[in-house]
Amino acid sequence: MGLFSSKTEGGMMDVIRCDEQEYLVWKWRPSGEATSTKKENAIRWGSSLRVKDGEVAVFVYKQKDGVLQDFIEGPHDDIIKTSNFPVISSIVGLAYAGKSPFQAEVYFMNLSGNIQVKFGIPYFDVFDPRFLDFGVPTAARGSITMNLTDYKSFIKLHRLINFEIEDFTKQIKDALTKYVKSFITNLPAEKGIPVLQLEKKILEINDLIEPIIKNILEKDYGVNLKRFDLSTIEFDKESENYHELRRVTAGLQTKKMEVELDIDLKDKTMQVEAKNIDVFKIEKQTEVLKTAAENLGNMGNVNLGGGGGGGGLNPVGLMVGMGIGGAMGNQMGGMMNNINQPSPPPPPVIAYHISLNGQQSGPFTLDQLKQFVQSGQFTKNYHVWKEGMAGWELASNVQELAIVFSVVPPPPPPPPPPTV
Repeated sequence: MGLFSSKTEGGMMDVIRCDEQEYLVWKWRPSGEATSTKKENAIRWGSSLRVKDGEVAVFVYKQKDGVLQDFIEGPHDDIIKTSNFPVISSIVGLAYAGKSPFQAEVYFMNLSGNIQVKFGIPYFDVFDPRFLDFGVPTAARGSITMNLTDYKSFIKLHRLINFEIEDFTKQIKDALTKYVKSFITNLPAEKGIPVLQLEKKILEINDLIEPIIKNILEKDYGVNLKRFDLSTIEFDKESENYHELRRVTAGLQTKKMEVELDIDLKDKTMQVEAKNIDVFKIEKQTEVLKTAAENLGNMGNVNLGGGGGGGGLNPVGLMVGMGIGGAMGNQMGGMMNNINQPSPPPPPVIAYHISLNGQQSGPFTLDQLKQFVQSGQFTKNYHVWKEGMAGWELASNVQELAIVFSVVPPPPPPPPPPTV
Protein backbone atom coordinates (compact mmCIF):
# COMPACT_ATOMS: atom_id res chain seq x y z
CA MET A 1 0.00 0.00 0.00
CA GLY A 2 1.38 3.43 -0.91
CA LEU A 3 1.67 6.49 1.23
CA PHE A 4 -1.35 8.04 -0.42
CA SER A 5 -4.66 6.55 -1.47
CA SER A 6 -8.10 7.89 -2.31
CA LYS A 7 -11.36 6.67 -0.91
CA THR A 8 -14.84 7.70 -2.02
CA GLU A 9 -17.94 8.10 0.04
CA GLY A 10 -21.08 9.43 -1.64
CA GLY A 11 -24.41 10.78 -0.49
CA MET A 12 -25.82 14.02 0.83
CA MET A 13 -24.93 13.00 4.36
CA ASP A 14 -21.36 11.74 4.15
CA VAL A 15 -19.53 9.36 6.42
CA ILE A 16 -16.10 10.91 6.75
CA ARG A 17 -13.55 8.23 7.66
CA CYS A 18 -10.31 6.58 6.56
CA ASP A 19 -10.21 2.87 5.80
CA GLU A 20 -6.58 2.75 4.70
CA GLN A 21 -4.26 0.35 6.57
CA GLU A 22 -0.89 1.95 5.76
CA TYR A 23 -0.63 5.67 5.20
CA LEU A 24 1.00 8.79 6.54
CA VAL A 25 -1.37 11.54 5.33
CA TRP A 26 -4.58 10.65 3.47
CA LYS A 27 -7.04 13.11 1.94
CA TRP A 28 -10.73 12.33 2.09
CA ARG A 29 -12.54 12.83 -1.26
CA PRO A 30 -16.23 11.95 -1.28
CA SER A 31 -16.68 12.45 -5.00
CA GLY A 32 -13.66 10.41 -6.07
CA GLU A 33 -12.22 13.24 -8.13
CA ALA A 34 -8.45 13.42 -8.54
CA THR A 35 -8.08 17.02 -7.31
CA SER A 36 -9.83 19.15 -4.77
CA THR A 37 -12.76 21.21 -6.03
CA LYS A 38 -15.14 23.60 -4.37
CA LYS A 39 -17.99 21.15 -4.87
CA GLU A 40 -16.01 18.27 -3.43
CA ASN A 41 -15.06 20.26 -0.33
CA ALA A 42 -18.64 21.13 0.50
CA ILE A 43 -19.47 19.26 3.71
CA ARG A 44 -22.95 19.24 5.24
CA TRP A 45 -23.90 19.51 8.86
CA GLY A 46 -24.97 16.19 10.26
CA SER A 47 -22.39 14.18 8.33
CA SER A 48 -20.79 11.47 10.40
CA LEU A 49 -17.10 11.68 11.38
CA ARG A 50 -15.24 8.55 12.47
CA VAL A 51 -11.62 8.81 13.65
CA LYS A 52 -9.79 5.70 14.88
CA ASP A 53 -7.41 5.60 17.85
CA GLY A 54 -3.97 6.74 16.68
CA GLU A 55 -5.45 9.02 14.01
CA VAL A 56 -6.22 12.70 13.82
CA ALA A 57 -8.67 14.30 11.38
CA VAL A 58 -7.75 17.82 10.25
CA PHE A 59 -10.42 20.11 8.77
CA VAL A 60 -8.75 22.88 6.76
CA TYR A 61 -10.75 26.07 6.04
CA LYS A 62 -9.41 28.61 3.58
CA GLN A 63 -10.64 32.03 4.67
CA LYS A 64 -9.89 35.56 3.56
CA ASP A 65 -7.87 36.22 6.69
CA GLY A 66 -5.83 32.99 6.37
CA VAL A 67 -6.06 29.26 6.76
CA LEU A 68 -7.71 27.80 9.85
CA GLN A 69 -7.88 24.22 11.11
CA ASP A 70 -9.93 22.08 13.45
CA PHE A 71 -8.23 18.98 14.90
CA ILE A 72 -10.28 15.94 15.93
CA GLU A 73 -8.15 13.29 17.62
CA GLY A 74 -9.31 9.69 17.75
CA PRO A 75 -11.07 7.76 18.92
CA HIS A 76 -14.10 9.77 17.76
CA ASP A 77 -17.44 8.69 16.28
CA ASP A 78 -20.08 11.41 16.13
CA ILE A 79 -21.90 13.76 13.79
CA ILE A 80 -20.36 17.11 12.87
CA LYS A 81 -21.66 19.83 15.17
CA THR A 82 -20.41 23.12 16.47
CA SER A 83 -19.54 21.82 19.92
CA ASN A 84 -16.77 19.71 18.42
CA PHE A 85 -15.58 22.26 15.85
CA PRO A 86 -14.63 25.60 17.44
CA VAL A 87 -13.52 27.12 14.13
CA ILE A 88 -16.78 26.23 12.41
CA SER A 89 -18.68 27.87 15.23
CA SER A 90 -16.98 31.15 14.50
CA ILE A 91 -17.24 31.14 10.69
CA VAL A 92 -20.70 29.57 10.10
CA GLY A 93 -23.67 31.69 11.10
CA LEU A 94 -26.65 30.23 12.90
CA ALA A 95 -28.89 31.49 10.10
CA TYR A 96 -27.82 28.52 8.04
CA ALA A 97 -29.32 26.22 10.66
CA GLY A 98 -27.08 23.43 9.50
CA LYS A 99 -28.70 23.25 6.05
CA SER A 100 -25.95 24.96 4.08
CA PRO A 101 -22.65 23.09 3.52
CA PHE A 102 -19.34 24.55 4.60
CA GLN A 103 -16.10 24.41 2.65
CA ALA A 104 -13.23 22.36 4.12
CA GLU A 105 -10.53 19.94 3.07
CA VAL A 106 -10.33 16.88 5.33
CA TYR A 107 -7.03 15.07 5.96
CA PHE A 108 -6.44 12.00 8.09
CA MET A 109 -2.99 11.71 9.68
CA ASN A 110 -1.57 8.45 11.01
CA LEU A 111 0.12 8.87 14.42
CA SER A 112 0.60 5.18 15.25
CA GLY A 113 1.93 3.57 12.08
CA ASN A 114 5.35 3.51 10.43
CA ILE A 115 5.88 4.34 6.78
CA GLN A 116 8.82 3.17 4.69
CA VAL A 117 10.32 5.15 1.82
CA LYS A 118 12.94 3.55 -0.44
CA PHE A 119 15.59 5.53 -2.29
CA GLY A 120 18.18 4.79 -4.96
CA ILE A 121 21.10 6.95 -6.04
CA PRO A 122 22.48 6.28 -9.54
CA TYR A 123 26.20 6.20 -10.26
CA PHE A 124 28.23 9.24 -9.16
CA ASP A 125 32.02 9.65 -9.01
CA VAL A 126 33.87 9.18 -5.71
CA PHE A 127 37.57 10.10 -5.51
CA ASP A 128 40.28 8.62 -3.31
CA PRO A 129 42.29 11.62 -1.99
CA ARG A 130 45.54 9.71 -2.68
CA PHE A 131 44.66 9.18 -6.36
CA LEU A 132 42.53 12.09 -7.55
CA ASP A 133 42.85 11.09 -11.21
CA PHE A 134 40.51 8.11 -10.82
CA GLY A 135 36.87 8.93 -10.00
CA VAL A 136 35.10 5.61 -9.35
CA PRO A 137 31.39 5.43 -10.35
CA THR A 138 29.50 4.58 -7.14
CA ALA A 139 25.80 3.88 -6.51
CA ALA A 140 23.83 3.59 -3.27
CA ARG A 141 20.43 2.24 -2.25
CA GLY A 142 18.50 2.09 0.98
CA SER A 143 15.32 3.02 2.82
CA ILE A 144 14.02 5.04 5.74
CA THR A 145 11.26 4.25 8.21
CA MET A 146 9.45 7.31 9.52
CA ASN A 147 6.31 8.32 11.37
CA LEU A 148 4.37 11.37 12.57
CA THR A 149 4.65 12.38 16.19
CA ASP A 150 4.00 16.14 16.18
CA TYR A 151 1.20 16.69 13.65
CA LYS A 152 0.79 20.39 14.44
CA SER A 153 4.42 21.08 13.56
CA PHE A 154 3.95 19.05 10.40
CA ILE A 155 0.93 21.16 9.42
CA LYS A 156 2.82 24.40 10.05
CA LEU A 157 5.50 23.25 7.61
CA HIS A 158 3.15 21.98 4.90
CA ARG A 159 -0.11 23.93 5.55
CA LEU A 160 -2.23 21.07 4.07
CA ILE A 161 -3.77 23.24 1.36
CA ASN A 162 -4.03 21.04 -1.74
CA PHE A 163 -1.46 18.80 -0.07
CA GLU A 164 -0.44 15.78 -2.17
CA ILE A 165 1.44 12.95 -0.52
CA GLU A 166 3.15 11.97 -3.78
CA ASP A 167 4.80 15.39 -3.93
CA PHE A 168 5.82 15.11 -0.29
CA THR A 169 7.36 11.67 -0.85
CA LYS A 170 9.30 12.96 -3.83
CA GLN A 171 10.71 15.78 -1.69
CA ILE A 172 11.85 13.19 0.89
CA LYS A 173 13.55 11.06 -1.78
CA ASP A 174 15.26 14.11 -3.31
CA ALA A 175 16.61 15.11 0.12
CA LEU A 176 17.89 11.59 0.80
CA THR A 177 19.63 11.49 -2.57
CA LYS A 178 21.24 14.87 -2.01
CA TYR A 179 22.59 14.29 1.47
CA VAL A 180 23.58 10.62 1.17
CA LYS A 181 25.40 11.31 -2.10
CA SER A 182 27.23 14.29 -0.58
CA PHE A 183 28.22 12.34 2.52
CA ILE A 184 29.61 9.35 0.60
CA THR A 185 31.48 11.64 -1.81
CA ASN A 186 33.31 13.41 1.05
CA LEU A 187 33.77 10.29 3.18
CA PRO A 188 37.24 9.17 1.91
CA ALA A 189 38.80 12.59 2.55
CA GLU A 190 37.04 13.41 5.84
CA LYS A 191 37.15 9.96 7.51
CA GLY A 192 40.26 8.51 5.85
CA ILE A 193 38.39 5.53 4.37
CA PRO A 194 39.88 4.30 1.05
CA VAL A 195 37.31 4.31 -1.75
CA LEU A 196 37.64 0.60 -2.46
CA GLN A 197 36.79 -0.18 1.18
CA LEU A 198 33.45 1.66 1.17
CA GLU A 199 31.53 -1.53 0.36
CA LYS A 200 33.00 -3.26 3.43
CA LYS A 201 32.37 -0.27 5.72
CA ILE A 202 28.63 0.01 5.00
CA LEU A 203 27.49 -0.52 8.61
CA GLU A 204 29.93 2.10 9.90
CA ILE A 205 28.83 4.53 7.18
CA ASN A 206 25.16 3.86 7.98
CA ASP A 207 25.71 4.88 11.61
CA LEU A 208 27.51 8.05 10.53
CA ILE A 209 24.75 9.18 8.15
CA GLU A 210 21.70 8.33 10.30
CA PRO A 211 21.86 11.29 12.76
CA ILE A 212 22.29 13.71 9.84
CA ILE A 213 19.19 12.39 8.04
CA LYS A 214 17.20 12.37 11.28
CA ASN A 215 17.90 16.04 11.93
CA ILE A 216 16.98 17.02 8.35
CA LEU A 217 13.65 15.15 8.37
CA GLU A 218 12.59 16.59 11.71
CA LYS A 219 13.65 20.17 10.96
CA ASP A 220 12.66 20.51 7.30
CA TYR A 221 9.83 18.00 6.87
CA GLY A 222 8.24 17.54 10.29
CA VAL A 223 8.52 13.74 10.43
CA ASN A 224 10.38 11.51 12.85
CA LEU A 225 13.06 9.12 11.54
CA LYS A 226 12.78 5.75 13.25
CA ARG A 227 15.33 3.88 11.16
CA PHE A 228 17.83 4.57 8.38
CA ASP A 229 19.04 1.60 6.33
CA LEU A 230 21.84 2.02 3.81
CA SER A 231 21.52 -1.38 2.17
CA THR A 232 24.04 -1.13 -0.67
CA ILE A 233 27.12 0.75 -1.80
CA GLU A 234 28.38 -0.64 -5.09
CA PHE A 235 30.90 0.31 -7.77
CA ASP A 236 30.71 0.15 -11.54
CA LYS A 237 33.27 -2.64 -11.76
CA GLU A 238 33.33 -2.41 -15.55
CA SER A 239 34.65 1.15 -15.50
CA GLU A 240 38.27 1.86 -16.43
CA ASN A 241 38.84 4.05 -13.38
CA TYR A 242 37.76 1.25 -11.05
CA HIS A 243 40.33 -1.15 -12.50
CA GLU A 244 43.03 1.51 -12.59
CA LEU A 245 42.45 2.41 -8.93
CA ARG A 246 42.63 -1.27 -7.99
CA ARG A 247 45.94 -1.56 -9.81
CA VAL A 248 47.64 1.44 -8.20
CA THR A 249 46.20 0.55 -4.80
CA ALA A 250 47.52 -3.00 -5.06
CA GLY A 251 50.97 -1.65 -5.96
CA LEU A 252 50.91 0.71 -3.00
CA GLN A 253 49.81 -2.09 -0.69
CA THR A 254 52.64 -4.34 -1.93
CA LYS A 255 55.23 -1.65 -1.22
CA LYS A 256 53.74 -1.07 2.21
CA MET A 257 53.95 -4.79 3.02
CA GLU A 258 57.58 -4.91 1.84
CA VAL A 259 58.52 -1.97 4.06
CA GLU A 260 56.69 -3.47 7.05
CA LEU A 261 58.40 -6.84 6.48
CA ASP A 262 61.83 -5.18 6.26
CA ILE A 263 61.20 -3.25 9.46
CA ASP A 264 60.00 -6.42 11.19
CA LEU A 265 63.12 -8.37 10.13
CA LYS A 266 65.39 -5.57 11.35
CA ASP A 267 63.58 -5.46 14.69
CA LYS A 268 63.94 -9.21 15.14
CA THR A 269 67.64 -9.10 14.18
CA MET A 270 68.28 -6.36 16.74
CA GLN A 271 66.44 -8.36 19.39
CA VAL A 272 68.55 -11.46 18.70
CA GLU A 273 71.76 -9.44 18.73
CA ALA A 274 70.77 -7.78 22.00
CA LYS A 275 70.13 -11.19 23.60
CA ASN A 276 73.45 -12.60 22.38
CA ILE A 277 75.65 -9.54 22.79
CA ASP A 278 77.83 -11.24 25.43
CA VAL A 279 78.39 -14.29 23.24
CA PHE A 280 79.20 -11.97 20.35
CA LYS A 281 81.82 -10.20 22.50
CA ILE A 282 83.41 -13.54 23.44
CA GLU A 283 83.65 -14.57 19.81
CA LYS A 284 85.40 -11.33 18.84
CA GLN A 285 87.76 -11.40 21.83
CA THR A 286 88.56 -15.07 21.17
CA GLU A 287 89.58 -14.22 17.63
CA VAL A 288 91.89 -11.48 18.89
CA LEU A 289 93.49 -13.69 21.56
CA LYS A 290 93.90 -16.58 19.15
CA THR A 291 95.70 -14.40 16.64
CA ALA A 292 97.95 -12.98 19.37
CA ALA A 293 98.80 -16.44 20.67
CA GLU A 294 99.69 -17.69 17.21
CA ASN A 295 101.95 -14.72 16.54
CA LEU A 296 103.72 -14.89 19.90
CA GLY A 297 103.93 -18.68 19.79
CA ASN A 298 106.00 -18.47 16.63
CA MET A 299 108.72 -16.99 18.78
CA GLY A 300 109.59 -20.63 19.68
CA ASN A 301 110.94 -21.09 16.17
CA VAL A 302 113.42 -18.23 16.50
CA ASN A 303 117.04 -19.41 16.88
CA LEU A 304 118.61 -17.38 19.65
CA GLY A 305 121.97 -19.20 19.33
CA GLY A 306 122.95 -17.45 16.11
CA GLY A 307 125.27 -19.05 13.61
CA GLY A 308 122.69 -19.18 10.85
CA GLY A 309 121.59 -22.69 11.81
CA GLY A 310 118.07 -24.01 11.34
CA GLY A 311 115.37 -23.09 13.75
CA GLY A 312 115.55 -25.33 16.78
CA LEU A 313 113.36 -25.39 19.89
CA ASN A 314 113.58 -22.03 21.54
CA PRO A 315 112.80 -22.36 25.28
CA VAL A 316 112.11 -18.63 25.60
CA GLY A 317 109.56 -18.70 22.82
CA LEU A 318 108.01 -21.81 24.28
CA MET A 319 107.61 -20.19 27.68
CA VAL A 320 106.07 -17.08 26.11
CA GLY A 321 103.58 -19.12 24.11
CA MET A 322 102.61 -21.08 27.21
CA GLY A 323 102.13 -17.87 29.14
CA ILE A 324 99.90 -16.39 26.43
CA GLY A 325 97.88 -19.58 26.24
CA GLY A 326 97.32 -19.57 29.99
CA ALA A 327 96.33 -15.92 29.95
CA MET A 328 93.88 -16.53 27.12
CA GLY A 329 92.37 -19.48 28.96
CA ASN A 330 91.95 -17.43 32.12
CA GLN A 331 90.33 -14.58 30.22
CA MET A 332 87.97 -16.96 28.39
CA GLY A 333 87.02 -18.57 31.68
CA GLY A 334 86.37 -15.19 33.25
CA MET A 335 84.13 -14.10 30.36
CA MET A 336 82.16 -17.34 30.53
CA ASN A 337 81.69 -16.91 34.27
CA ASN A 338 80.45 -13.35 33.68
CA ILE A 339 77.81 -14.70 31.30
CA ASN A 340 76.69 -17.57 33.51
CA GLN A 341 76.74 -15.68 36.79
CA PRO A 342 74.29 -12.82 37.36
CA SER A 343 75.60 -9.47 38.55
CA PRO A 344 75.58 -9.13 42.34
CA PRO A 345 72.70 -7.07 43.68
CA PRO A 346 73.49 -3.53 44.81
CA PRO A 347 74.04 -3.09 48.56
CA PRO A 348 70.88 -2.19 50.45
CA VAL A 349 70.32 1.48 51.19
CA ILE A 350 69.92 2.26 54.89
CA ALA A 351 67.20 4.85 55.41
CA TYR A 352 65.52 6.11 58.58
CA HIS A 353 62.25 7.90 59.25
CA ILE A 354 62.60 10.59 61.91
CA SER A 355 60.01 12.07 64.27
CA LEU A 356 59.94 14.93 66.76
CA ASN A 357 56.87 16.14 68.66
CA GLY A 358 54.60 14.05 66.46
CA GLN A 359 55.97 15.50 63.22
CA GLN A 360 57.25 12.68 60.98
CA SER A 361 59.45 12.92 57.88
CA GLY A 362 61.79 10.82 55.81
CA PRO A 363 63.11 8.35 55.00
CA PHE A 364 66.66 9.76 54.97
CA THR A 365 69.97 8.05 54.26
CA LEU A 366 72.87 8.12 56.73
CA ASP A 367 74.65 10.72 54.58
CA GLN A 368 71.58 12.95 54.70
CA LEU A 369 71.32 12.55 58.49
CA LYS A 370 75.00 13.57 58.83
CA GLN A 371 74.21 16.78 56.97
CA PHE A 372 71.19 17.40 59.24
CA VAL A 373 73.40 16.91 62.33
CA GLN A 374 75.92 19.43 61.02
CA SER A 375 73.17 21.97 60.33
CA GLY A 376 71.50 21.35 63.69
CA GLN A 377 68.32 19.95 62.14
CA PHE A 378 68.74 16.46 63.65
CA THR A 379 69.79 15.58 67.23
CA LYS A 380 69.84 12.53 69.51
CA ASN A 381 66.47 13.60 70.91
CA TYR A 382 64.68 12.61 67.73
CA HIS A 383 62.90 9.28 67.49
CA VAL A 384 63.87 7.13 64.50
CA TRP A 385 62.56 4.02 62.75
CA LYS A 386 63.58 1.94 59.73
CA GLU A 387 62.29 -1.23 58.14
CA GLY A 388 62.95 -4.20 60.40
CA MET A 389 62.69 -2.27 63.70
CA ALA A 390 59.90 -3.26 66.07
CA GLY A 391 59.09 0.35 66.94
CA TRP A 392 60.37 3.90 67.24
CA GLU A 393 63.59 4.46 69.22
CA LEU A 394 65.51 7.50 70.39
CA ALA A 395 68.33 8.22 68.00
CA SER A 396 70.78 8.14 70.91
CA ASN A 397 69.85 4.46 71.57
CA VAL A 398 70.49 3.25 68.01
CA GLN A 399 74.07 1.99 67.70
CA GLU A 400 74.06 2.31 63.90
CA LEU A 401 73.55 6.08 64.18
CA ALA A 402 76.62 6.62 66.38
CA ILE A 403 78.67 7.36 63.27
CA VAL A 404 76.20 10.07 62.34
CA PHE A 405 76.63 11.97 65.60
CA SER A 406 80.40 11.39 65.74
CA VAL A 407 80.88 13.75 62.82
CA VAL A 408 80.96 17.06 64.58
CA PRO A 409 82.21 20.15 62.80
CA PRO A 410 85.45 21.65 64.23
CA PRO A 411 85.17 24.71 66.42
CA PRO A 412 85.16 27.99 64.56
CA PRO A 413 88.48 29.81 64.28
CA PRO A 414 89.23 32.47 66.93
CA PRO A 415 88.60 36.04 66.02
CA PRO A 416 91.64 37.96 64.75
CA PRO A 417 93.55 40.08 67.31
CA PRO A 418 92.67 43.69 67.44
CA THR A 419 94.82 45.98 65.47
CA VAL A 420 96.81 48.68 67.31
